[in-house]
Amino acid sequence: MSTKVSQPKDYRYVVFMDEAANFSFLTKSTAQSEETIKWEDGNEYPLIKVQISSASHPFFTGEEKIIDTEGRVDRFKARAKKAEALRASLSNKAKKAEKEAVKKAEKAEASEK
Repeated sequence: MSTKVSQPKDYRYVVFMDEAANFSFLTKSTAQSEETIKWEDGNEYPLIKVQISSASHPFFTGEEKIIDTEGRVDRFKARAKKAEALRASLSNKAKKAEKEAVKKAEKAEASEK
């Protein structure tokens, strides 16, 4: 059993207009519109107004903002350094406490004798 797929019945030429960039293009579409516009070829076509197109989108215009990852890396390194310093400090405190406990135990043994 094969299914035949056909074009939509209202597939026709339509003008898409990006008002922000003052850019229009003619293409086929099924988009519906009450407005029309006279195109360069002298014919009148349905008009679809869009807010953004390749003429105004930052990716296509080269105005895309590049995220500064260097600041993130620096902050990460600073946090890692701080954590390492805290670990070292706690390790030193633990060693000191262990030494004091050993000395205290030795004094207790010496006083028992």
